[in-house]
Amino acid sequence: MIFEKVQAALASQFEMDPETITLDTNLIDDIGADSLDVVELIMSLEDEFGIAISDEDAAQLYTVRRIVEYLEKLQ
Repeated sequence: MIFEKVQAALASQFEMDPETITLDTNLIDDIGADSLDVVELIMSLEDEFGIAISDEDAAQLYTVRRIVEYLEKLQ
């Protein structure tokens, strides 16, 4: 469930097929996200899940797997 929401957020933000996004997808290397893209993604995840993600935590969220694991810990 969390993975699907993250996958949908990435697909929407980067205009890509959600099926191409896996747990091993790296935001920078595979998607080509820059720092502004990452900030926008973090903001959309905060809205989607009703949470606040610190800048320190956000800096560690560079793969889909790390994002999903981080969100699972907050549930």
